[in-house]
Amino acid sequence: MICARCHHFAAAPGAALCHRCLGDSPEPAPAFGSTPGLWLRSPVGLGWAAVVLLGAVVAADLFAVWADFLQYDATGALADGETGAAAFRRADRADQLLGAAAGAQAVSLVACVIVYLCWFQRVRANAQVFDPLRQSKSPGWAIGGWFVPVVNCWYPRRITLDIWDASSPWGTTRSHTLVNTWWALWLASLFADRAATTGYGDEAEGAAQVRDGALQMIVSDSLDIAAAVLAILVVLRLTRMQHEKAMAGAAPAAL
Repeated sequence: MICARCHHFAAAPGAALCHRCLGDSPEPAPAFGSTPGLWLRSPVGLGWAAVVLLGAVVAADLFAVWADFLQYDATGALADGETGAAAFRRADRADQLLGAAAGAQAVSLVACVIVYLCWFQRVRANAQVFDPLRQSKSPGWAIGGWFVPVVNCWYPRRITLDIWDASSPWGTTRSHTLVNTWWALWLASLFADRAATTGYGDEAEGAAQVRDGALQMIVSDSLDIAAAVLAILVVLRLTRMQHEKAMAGAAPAAL
């Protein structure tokens, strides 16, 4: 069994706590000694922090979708020939809301990325303790894989699946459907965002093109919401799997 207090080290024989928490020894052995120099660290706190910030990303995206709809409606009216001060005021208000939404999205995304990557590094390190032979990518790719062009289209998914398999209960495997669906939506949202951004770039001239760009942004932000919701489920499921496996102790002798 793993220590019920620190969740890092093996519990002392016949006790619920490790030797360090009992005060018997300053250097207890790691709970899973398969990789020298590594021991389990609880992902629960970072997992909940990542979930909260992913929720903030969802909230910012919902705000953005609302602003996109206002922009689509206002520019659509202008494209259809509506004139007058009221029509232009609606368009100006939509532009202001879009700016505020973009700021909220940027702030929530940066905060979420930092905490999510800390959580991801933590669960990757734990997976190395659980099952080092199952990890197909080196630990550095847990961070670098998200930022290196081209490989960032599949490395994070591969690493997540390796962590997922290593974190499954001893002697079992868990379906990859949740991870694969999340990753498909994540890639779709990235490509949709790139396509939608051109709708507000230099090529967007006139109300009709801005309206089309707003429609593309609605699709992009909606996909991002779906991907973030599934990311929350992935974080919750993987965090729970690792916590339960750590609490179960080392692999049974039969395995």
